[in-house]
Amino acid sequence: MNFEGGSSLAGASGSRDEPEAERLERALGEVEREISQLKRITAANRELDLAPQIASLESRAGSMREEIARDPTAWQTVLLARDPARPKVKDYVAGLMSEFIELHGDRRFRDDPAIVTGLGLVDGRPAALIGHAKGRDTRENIERNFGSPHPEGYRKATRIMRLAEKLRLPLITLIDTQGAAPGKEAEERGQSEAIASTLLVMARVRTPIVAVITGEGGSGGALAIGIGDVVLMLDKAVYSVISPEGCAAILWRDGSRTRAAARALRLTAHDLAGLGIVDEIIAEPAGGAQRHPDLAVAAVAAAVRRHLAVLVERPLDELVAARYEKYRSIGRFHDPGRAAEAPLGEHGDARSGRTRKEEEGDASEPRRPVGSRGDPGIDPAGDGGGHHGARRRRSPRQGSDQEGGADRG
Repeated sequence: MNFEGGSSLAGASGSRDEPEAERLERALGEVEREISQLKRITAANRELDLAPQIASLESRAGSMREEIARDPTAWQTVLLARDPARPKVKDYVAGLMSEFIELHGDRRFRDDPAIVTGLGLVDGRPAALIGHAKGRDTRENIERNFGSPHPEGYRKATRIMRLAEKLRLPLITLIDTQGAAPGKEAEERGQSEAIASTLLVMARVRTPIVAVITGEGGSGGALAIGIGDVVLMLDKAVYSVISPEGCAAILWRDGSRTRAAARALRLTAHDLAGLGIVDEIIAEPAGGAQRHPDLAVAAVAAAVRRHLAVLVERPLDELVAARYEKYRSIGRFHDPGRAAEAPLGEHGDARSGRTRKEEEGDASEPRRPVGSRGDPGIDPAGDGGGHHGARRRRSPRQGSDQEGGADRG
């Protein structure tokens, strides 16, 4: 079965052969090891001047990275999306907004540093922003839980969504996380409920939303702030229900099959645009956003401004209805083989084998509510006899509680 719209772009990202891609990765790894070795020798013996050799190797490694980034495979795209040198949420805030004021706390438990929220000006117009926050070094990553929010982070995001609706501010979300925090404490505080509530609020909130996937969009932790009227994605970012490592471990119990998992997940920007999940791909500068972060930030800011200018002019009722339809339409699929065998037409419905006249006859008859009297499939009393108010006979296994009461269905 093929998803509608998916076949035309299948394989659009990562057209280089896997053996060639692996050869480039191995060559780059060897060069990087040589650089590390020369640096260790220089640090141990300062009389040796190996700077020219190191500079030459670093230039060669840079060229190889750019070659990989020019046409990455799905797995290489995952690695590029995770590159710690890619711009962080504060970089995008600085390039997109002025007079930004960060807002803290969920008003229930605590502030979660893994999600940044606040208000600022976009081209002089007030707007709200929510974004995942990864650190630039180990210390900051630990402080921000490596960009993996706890329930209070999502509840903080929900608070800002409602505030944006109340103040009639457009909302911008920036997605870059490996997923929601999976620990015991997060589950005790209601992680799944927090994510589900955030999705519900975001689907209904009456304000324009532009969502941007800037790096790693992992699982429900990313989707929780990804319901947008327009969804943008950098072309070296990824967006998936699970990481390739997790997918390989669950499906094949083999961590070495991450490359195959990355291909199967169809997590690249080109794959997702073909599936209708992403509305626009933002081109990254040569070598990727990690090589030229300022240019990447400017590209994202320009795209967000362009879409906000259009969205703020649309009536809110129309905007929310279109958002609903956008997400209801994702995931529809068809089976070309089955359709070819029995196409719909005057001869009948391929799914039921009934003629169109019979189907139309059914449609013309008034339908009884499910569970009404006269429906042979449902007994309202639940006793098999059709008598209202009758009590059901409980089996001994159900205990000695008082009999009767309504069916649970």
